Amino acid sequence: MTIRRTWGALGNMGSIGRRRLLALGAVGLTLGFRTPGKDAATPDDGWRWAVDYGPATDPVLARTYDLLVLEPHHARPIAPLRGRNSVLLGYVSLGEVERNRPYFASLDTAGALGPANPNWPDARMADLRHAAWRAAVLDRIVPEVMALGYDGIFMDTMDNAEAMERQDPIANAGMVAAAATLIADIRARFPKVRMMLNRGYALLPGVVPVIDYVLGEAMASRWNFTEKRYERTSDSDWAWQADRLRAAQARNPRLVATTLDYWDPADTAQVAALYARERAAGFHPYVATLALDRLIAEPAG
Repeated sequence: MTIRRTWGALGNMGSIGRRRLLALGAVGLTLGFRTPGKDAATPDDGWRWAVDYGPATDPVLARTYDLLVLEPHHARPIAPLRGRNSVLLGYVSLGEVERNRPYFASLDTAGALGPANPNWPDARMADLRHAAWRAAVLDRIVPEVMALGYDGIFMDTMDNAEAMERQDPIANAGMVAAAATLIADIRARFPKVRMMLNRGYALLPGVVPVIDYVLGEAMASRWNFTEKRYERTSDSDWAWQADRLRAAQARNPRLVATTLDYWDPADTAQVAALYARERAAGFHPYVATLALDRLIAEPAG
């Protein structure tokens, strides 16, 4: 399982820097800014985050992070992974559903699922406008994660809304607006839950008041699916995401902006350079392999 299994940027790496924001139209979110209780973290204050979807997360390393994103449905206790005052978020795919999820069949029968993700064929796109999908998210998916002891949710694959609406503006009209409304509904239903959004830049302007963290994935480096290798992104691609993260923080100064880059951990010099670049730009970085199946400590020094 990897973060951001959407059918836009990772499948067509050149598209990241050329994306345009879709208007949120009549979504009209009016909820106030979130105030988690203290000022947002700054890159030089030692605040660290990471993600691990593997079943055997290293508890010693896990406890060194202030925020940790995990696959919530592994059969394991999470208390040993919790550091002092840390925040644990459970992964939730809001834009698509894997076949192995227990609610897949009922959603498929209800007509709430669309085509398969070309890059991840075991996952089907969710129709974010469909009542069955919205009910599944609010009544089952999020509550189940919270019942496991997590502090909140990591919301992935919301770029799908923009990709679907762009691909077929008529059949998928209103998908971006529905995505923004769904996030607002989660906040209204669970007012104390911590919420982290991965990209989702088309809907970010409307939801930034109600989320706590935003992630820019594949900011300075990424996996090239065609050539099967890690590569640096262009300066324009990096700036495209950075501009949107900064705009979000300007609207909500308490929003914590994080980044995720992919690289071979054996190349410690390059990994260290990625951390340095993102931190110098004002973001909280983490660098991992595409598999995201283990924690990888930042190179020392």
